[in-house]
Amino acid sequence: MLMTILRRLGQTLFVLTGISVLVFGVFFATPGADPTARIAGRNASPQTMAQVRHEYGFDRPLPVQYATMMKKLFVTRDLTSYVDRGEKVVPEVFKAAPVTLSLVTGAAIIWVVVSITMGTLAAALRGSWVDRGLMMLGLIGISMPVFWVGQVANLLSQSRYHDTIVFRWVPALGYVPFTESPWGWFKALVLAWITLAILFIGLYSRVLRADLIAVSGEDFMRTARAKGLSPTRVLLRHGLRTSLVTFVSLFGMDFAQLVGGGALLTEVVFGLQGVGRLTYQALTNLDLPLIMATVMYSAVFVVIANALVDMVYIVLDPRVRDGRA
Repeated sequence: MLMTILRRLGQTLFVLTGISVLVFGVFFATPGADPTARIAGRNASPQTMAQVRHEYGFDRPLPVQYATMMKKLFVTRDLTSYVDRGEKVVPEVFKAAPVTLSLVTGAAIIWVVVSITMGTLAAALRGSWVDRGLMMLGLIGISMPVFWVGQVANLLSQSRYHDTIVFRWVPALGYVPFTESPWGWFKALVLAWITLAILFIGLYSRVLRADLIAVSGEDFMRTARAKGLSPTRVLLRHGLRTSLVTFVSLFGMDFAQLVGGGALLTEVVFGLQGVGRLTYQALTNLDLPLIMATVMYSAVFVVIANALVDMVYIVLDPRVRDGRA
């Protein structure tokens, strides 16, 4: 098992290096494009152009430019946005990250708990009205766009019924730091959590139900039943653990891409200044250093999250631990 973990860590480092080289090449080593002009922004003065060229080493070989850029991103963290009047972009990313992490983590807890409950219950009562009703609810959740659900939630809670006892507690749109007020943090995010989680609840519950039904005919499940174990124990202890491999794989990819900016629509609808919204604003302003910072940090998070998912595989699936899968 140790060798499997070490091999996966080596692959992670290799992938991260490849991504950093690729991103640097796309942004700064494209033939026929002057990266100095891209960073300095429109109508930059000759003095600013000269400062950018020297600061980023664009008058030196490409390997030196790459090393300088990675140093500014991950070591000194002094990558500067000249479009935004000399602002340091890495602190902006770090400031937006807790907002997105709070949003996605809360939504993930909701969709994991609810989807496991729905999927397991539907599989246990396969073919019943409960099964059909839960899967119909899941399909409805998948069919509703996030921005529409968010707008409806805001219409009800912020406007039409805000003065009623049901929504009187809902604060104005925006983010409240947890360190400032835990209760205010919860109230500011709870509707956004539910909005973001609805789609994934429908998807994950249907996937889990299908996996549980498929695994119910496997030899190890028949053996467990032949030993006299109760149907509930067979389903939860043996079937659910095996079926969670697909569940965990989906969760790792979805959680990582949401933290990396995939929660943009939810952030916009609920007035949250997260990573997705920050990236969108950088694209609108053609702020190249900020775009690169968000892309690189998001890529690092996605790769690390997938590496952690592989570690969970080792716990869930003995075949991975033994090198047979």
